Amino acid sequence: MVNELHSFHIPVMGIGHSIDTPIRVAPLGISSVISLVDDFLLDQLRHYYCRANNLPCTAIPREARDGRAKRITAYLDLVLDLVNRKMEAIRQEPFFGNNDKDAYFQLLPEESPLKADYQRLKALSPGPEQESLARDLASRMRPGSIDVNIMVKLDRANRDQQGKPLGDEFSDAQTALRGFAESRLDSSVVLSAGMSKKLFASIAQFRDFYRDSKGELRKKIVLKVSDFRSASVQAKLLAKRGLEVTEFRVESGLNCGGHAFPSRGKLLPWILKEFREKWEQLKSSASSLVGDYYAKMGWAYPAFAPPEPLLTVQGGIGTYGEARRLREEFGADRTGWGSPFLLVPEVTNVDDVTRELLRQAKADDLYLSNISPLDIPFNTVKGTGSEIWTEEQWRRGTPGSPCGKGFAVTNTEFSEIPLCLASRQYQALKLAEIDGQDIPPRKKELLKAAVVKKTCICTHLGNGVLIKLGLKSPTAAPPAVCPGPNLAWFDRLYTLKEMVDHIYGRGPSLVPKERPHMFAQELVLNVDYFEKLLSGDDSTDSNTLREYKENLEKGIALCLDIARTTPYADENLASLARCAQEQQLRLNSLYSKNLAA
Repeated sequence: MVNELHSFHIPVMGIGHSIDTPIRVAPLGISSVISLVDDFLLDQLRHYYCRANNLPCTAIPREARDGRAKRITAYLDLVLDLVNRKMEAIRQEPFFGNNDKDAYFQLLPEESPLKADYQRLKALSPGPEQESLARDLASRMRPGSIDVNIMVKLDRANRDQQGKPLGDEFSDAQTALRGFAESRLDSSVVLSAGMSKKLFASIAQFRDFYRDSKGELRKKIVLKVSDFRSASVQAKLLAKRGLEVTEFRVESGLNCGGHAFPSRGKLLPWILKEFREKWEQLKSSASSLVGDYYAKMGWAYPAFAPPEPLLTVQGGIGTYGEARRLREEFGADRTGWGSPFLLVPEVTNVDDVTRELLRQAKADDLYLSNISPLDIPFNTVKGTGSEIWTEEQWRRGTPGSPCGKGFAVTNTEFSEIPLCLASRQYQALKLAEIDGQDIPPRKKELLKAAVVKKTCICTHLGNGVLIKLGLKSPTAAPPAVCPGPNLAWFDRLYTLKEMVDHIYGRGPSLVPKERPHMFAQELVLNVDYFEKLLSGDDSTDSNTLREYKENLEKGIALCLDIARTTPYADENLASLARCAQEQQLRLNSLYSKNLAA
């Protein structure tokens, strides 16, 4: 058991849905992650929570120098203050009451030493021993971690008020990093969706990312990856600067929420097998480089061996048995549970209409879309306010969105200054270009449909929290949401206690027995994606297709091996065996047809 209160964490969910989750759950010992994409949304939440708690709130003007970093720092410091305030209030509550203090201990996993001591406290008779243990328990209570996420791919180069380019240090990713680094948080930054040597160089500017005289790290680095190679390459690049990765957060490439990053047919169990087999190699290759850097800088590296990095897993986990397999067979220290918490009002801020849409969603409603302006597959649900609004704009003859924030500006087809694929400016130019092409009418319509589907997720993914908190009306703020396909098996609203009990296998399962195993769901999604590659307008390189198929076959063989083992409680291994056999036949058929064509 790692040195954590819980064996699960709550990952980042879109831009807004977990933006204030730490305020809600950290005082109960649960770790969660805030997205740093939208500094303006963070600032709106800062003003909201300052008003709600009668706290002063200094304005940070839009045009303030380094304003993005300052807004991020100010929000994170406020979250820390609110969490600490709530944590202290809970510590002061009496034991043996139906209160948050009792909830704090009841939520802990059964194997927790802290929970065992709490159960012992309840069994003691009033007296000095009970009082001493009560004081000890209260002193050992600590909040969950307030972590942050930087989507590395979103690294817009910014300009000053005169339109002149600012330096690299003012790009979106680097200012987000600076906002976190200059905050008072002792926590982790999760780097996701890509690799940036410039960002790694920026991390090295902040001493808090290096061990202090006591051998401790105030700021930690977590790499969210979808395969071993990415983890190894990034860890070594960081280690050359003396920077340690304290956690490798492995996420299923397709069986996840938000943007999906297909891993060329490599299935999660195969990827985790590689991590397990090469774990010592990964640790040793990076640690020696870190030691060399400290020596070069003349810094003392801890004489004791620092804790080894954690391996955590997320993406599509739905039962206690699946989580146990990830921990006990593949060596995961913790698991991440995201999408199911969208149905837990105590944890996430989702507007009521969208939450009801999610509650009713079936498997066919949750799909991998092409709506992201980043041109990366994006998991969502049919019928969101964002989807309806985007379609209405097209019908009205004004496709696209006003690009007020510009976090996803990447395209330079029509301008030296990048445009967002979801913006009105880009879509007007692109549609005019398509109209001028000498191609069949049907193809024109298909090309146009692909253009106008792009959605302003920068703004729309933050609208749900604004609606829920009464800061915007639904008519003025179309909400988007990005659940993973696993949500189809959760069909009502849950309390925090119900969801945590489900995660730890306490009480009846919240999902039906027929729910397919998470590995089965992931396998189907990957074969579906392979079929899209085969049928796509742009022909995929034959070597890539062969590699994809071979990776899938390795994963299928491993799934069959897993299916022959003894299942953990609530683990539907029978579904995995059936699925692996069916998908192998389907894969062979698809590939044979492609060769024949």
